Amino acid sequence: MRDTIHVMHVMRDPLLSRGWTLRCAAITVHMLGTLLVTASPSAAQDSRHPAVAEPCAANNGGITLPPGFCATVFADNIGHVRQMVVAPNGVVYVNTWSGRYYRNDTPPAGGFLVALQDTTGSGRANKVARFGPGAETGNAGGTGIALYNGALYAETNDRIVRYALPTGAVAPSGSPEVIVSGLPLTGDHPMHPFKIDAQGGLYVDLGSATNACQVANRMPNSLGIQPCTELETRAGIWRYDANRTGQQFSPAERFVTGLRNGEGIAFDSAGRMFATQHGRDQLREDWPHLYAPEQGANEPAEELVQLERGADYGWPYCYYDLTQQKLVLAPEYGGDGGNAVGPCADKRAPVAVFPGHWAPNDLLIYNGHQFPTAYQGGAFIAFHGSWNRAPFPQGGYNVVFQPLADGKAAGRYMVFADGFAGAIEEPGQAAHRPSGLALGPDGALYISDDQHGRIWRVTYRGPATVGLAAAVEIVALNSAGPTLTLGGAGYIDFITN
Repeated sequence: MRDTIHVMHVMRDPLLSRGWTLRCAAITVHMLGTLLVTASPSAAQDSRHPAVAEPCAANNGGITLPPGFCATVFADNIGHVRQMVVAPNGVVYVNTWSGRYYRNDTPPAGGFLVALQDTTGSGRANKVARFGPGAETGNAGGTGIALYNGALYAETNDRIVRYALPTGAVAPSGSPEVIVSGLPLTGDHPMHPFKIDAQGGLYVDLGSATNACQVANRMPNSLGIQPCTELETRAGIWRYDANRTGQQFSPAERFVTGLRNGEGIAFDSAGRMFATQHGRDQLREDWPHLYAPEQGANEPAEELVQLERGADYGWPYCYYDLTQQKLVLAPEYGGDGGNAVGPCADKRAPVAVFPGHWAPNDLLIYNGHQFPTAYQGGAFIAFHGSWNRAPFPQGGYNVVFQPLADGKAAGRYMVFADGFAGAIEEPGQAAHRPSGLALGPDGALYISDDQHGRIWRVTYRGPATVGLAAAVEIVALNSAGPTLTLGGAGYIDFITN
C-alpha cells in the first residue's frame, strides 16, 4: 500500500499474513511508547519555524515526508553513492562504489569521490567536482567517508586515505596520505564504512565474509564452523588512529565482535557510539524443517546496538528473534528454530530492533536545530531494502526515525521518508535505494541513493514544537483487545547491500 496524500505515510507489517490489520490515518498518528509533543498556541515561535507548515516547492523529488518537511533533489546521476559527509561550509562530499555489487556496470568518468556545493540557495548543487582515483586506475571506489581535524578521510579499495581540504576550491587536488591499508576485500561484505570520534579514534566496520560462518556458505543444512575463525578478522569493528599514517590491518585492533555487518556508525551528544547490524539471511532457505516461510521472511531483526570495547553481539552463534524479542541460538550452532538460547544469554542485546531484512546501510543521530525538538538526539536509519522475503512482499527502501534518550530507545520507530523505490520494491527494479545519511551545518538532512546516484536535501518549514508524525497504525487482533505497534518487512541482497 502506498500513501496518496502528503500527510499520510504507509508501512507494511511483516505479520499482516498472520491476521494483523492495517489502519491509515490522514493526520499524525502517535506511536505507543513515544512521547508526542504537540504545538502550543502560546509558545513563542522561533524565527526559523513558522507557526504553520509552509508548502513544498515541488514533489519532494518523488519521496514522501511528514507534514512540514520538504525535499529537493540536491544532485542526480552521480554514480552509486554510498555514504556522505557535509563540511562546515556546506560542501557535500560523497563516496561512490562500483564492481560486482552493481553488476560491474560502467561508473561515471573521473574519480569515485565527489564534492558538491549549492552556491545559489536553490537546494540543488550547482558545483560538482570529481576527484581521487577512477576506474581507469583499477580502483573500485568505496563506502566510508568522514571529516576530522580539517581533513577528508575516505575508503578506497583496501585502505582509508586522508586528503587535505582545499582553500578556495570544493575538491582536494593533492595526493592523499594512507592512514590504514590491508583491509579485507573478500566475501559477502567487502565494504569499509567508518566514523571518527573527537579524539581521532577511527572505527572501521569489517563485515562478515559469509552469511552465518557455515562450512559451505549459504548452503542448506551446512553446519557452522566451530569455533568461527572468521571472527578473528571479520564481523566486528576495528579501531585505528586517524592521526597516524601507515597503519596496517591486523586482528589486534578489533574493538567489538559478533557484528555481522555494522555499516551505519554514529555518536550521540554524550559520546556514546552506536551501530546498525544487518541480520543474517536464509533461515528458511537453509533450514526448511525448522522455519516456516513467514519466519524466513520476517526473521531475524535488524538491530541498533551500542558499541562498547570488548562487547560481543552474537554473530554467527546467535540472532535476534523479532517475534520473541530476544537473542536465540542459530541453527548452524545447535538452534532448534527459535527456542534454544544457550550462550546467547550472555551476548549483547540491541538498543532497538526493526523488521527483518530491511538492510540498515547508514545511521545518523540528529543533533541539528532545524527539525522539531522531538527529533533531537534520535536516530535516522537508511534502509536499503530487502531481496529475500519472497513469496511475501519485499520491504524497507525507506528512512526511519528511532527516538532515543540516554542511550536507550524512547519509543517505537516510525517511517520518516518513503517512496524511494517507486512502484516496485525489488532490488533490480527499485527506482532508488537509500544508502547514506548526512547532516548539513544548517540542520538539513541529506539522503543518498546508490541505485541511480540521487541525493535529496530534506528541510523543515513548520513549527518547532510538533510531535513525531507516524505513518500508520498496525492493530493486532487478540482476545485482550487491540494493541498498537509499528512494523515493516524485508532485507538486502548480499550482492547489493
